[in-house]
Amino acid sequence: MKAIILSGGLGSRLKPFTEVIPKPLLPIGEKAILEIQIENLKKHGFEEIILATNYKSNYIENFFGDGSKYGVKLKISQEEIALGTAGPVKLLENELDKPFLVMNGDILTLLNYQKMYDFALQSPSILTLGIKDIITPFRFGNIFTEGDYVVGIEEKPNIETTILAGVYIFKPEILKYIPNNTYYGMDTLIKDLLANQIKIAKYQIKEYWIDIGQIEDYEKAQEVYNNHFRQEI
Repeated sequence: MKAIILSGGLGSRLKPFTEVIPKPLLPIGEKAILEIQIENLKKHGFEEIILATNYKSNYIENFFGDGSKYGVKLKISQEEIALGTAGPVKLLENELDKPFLVMNGDILTLLNYQKMYDFALQSPSILTLGIKDIITPFRFGNIFTEGDYVVGIEEKPNIETTILAGVYIFKPEILKYIPNNTYYGMDTLIKDLLANQIKIAKYQIKEYWIDIGQIEDYEKAQEVYNNHFRQEI
């Protein structure tokens, strides 16, 4: 099975760390983010991995080599111009003749990638989205009123949302919807598929998941690594 890890982001929200090191190589515990992702993918049967890079691509290429030390076949696909989150996949069109996984290079999860892949194979959809339910504590009490009077209060209610979790299963047919050499995001791809009345499947991620997009997320990932990831890898 083949997986593409989107590893080309600038990591602007993680400065000053990313001024020296590309975001996917930031250390979590004793490993880089990408190392943890690659080892988890390998554990679930993904032995061909492509790193779609842009910013500081040479750092990533020098770090991983051909992937043999991780037991995978690894390739670097470098953008010449920024192509967003879906655009880099189009560069690999000639190599993608079977369903494949795409994931963001700044998330950590204990998702069983094999199960998600198998689920997607059984679906008629050309795109399966990994989704995650997130509960965010609200800082303030919620007041209910009628006219000039208070009729109720809900103390610091939780906000429940379902988010796009940055893990996708693509079928090769989807590639015709992605333009060549154009900045094109996953959100735009999803909107375009829906506009064409193409059904999109969802896969609920119940396992641990964290996005490492901001400084506080990176600090939290350092704290949870021992509990959630070290023993799994």
